[in-house]
Amino acid sequence: MSTADSGIPPSHSQARGDVGLLAAAPSLAKRFVMPLGRRWMHVQAVAARTSELAEAVGAMELQYLVASAWLHDIGYSPEIGYTRFHPLDGARYLRKAGWPAAIVNLVAHHSGARYEADQRGLGAELAEFPFPAGPMLDALVTADLTTGPSGERLTYDERIAEILDRYPVDDPVHQAWLTAGPILAESVRRTEARLAGRLA
Repeated sequence: MSTADSGIPPSHSQARGDVGLLAAAPSLAKRFVMPLGRRWMHVQAVAARTSELAEAVGAMELQYLVASAWLHDIGYSPEIGYTRFHPLDGARYLRKAGWPAAIVNLVAHHSGARYEADQRGLGAELAEFPFPAGPMLDALVTADLTTGPSGERLTYDERIAEILDRYPVDDPVHQAWLTAGPILAESVRRTEARLAGRLA
């Protein structure tokens, strides 16, 4: 497996080559997400939240984190939402469009996507994308799961309660979060520990 495929941060030379593409993330997100109403407010706030988490990732990784925050919900767009599972649809679109694998894999696996994929019978499809464990995924989870659906700041516990309340008990999202909630809390704790200098 190559470094790019694994989701490991790219080399400095590769990162420099990706700068133009990364700068396009906000406009691409706007194209796909702004028509969806308040989800656009959420995406903008998640992207802004990543700036507060900069010290939880390396300087080189930060641009990838910010770009993935902008792009994490593009799969909700009807233009590209073929499976109606937004992490998978967003990642497939970005991969086909030539975005860096580090970003593609973060979008594919953001915020417990693998648990929902299992509920939807899409685990094999999501496994097309290597799981990018590490500080960038933890920080993206933290940004997403401390930001409410209209962009409001929430605690992690408030956000999980909001998700469970918004989706009916028999919905795959609700069922996924019964399992994912306690596990992803560890991502938030690790990010907080990195910000406090207690974890590398």
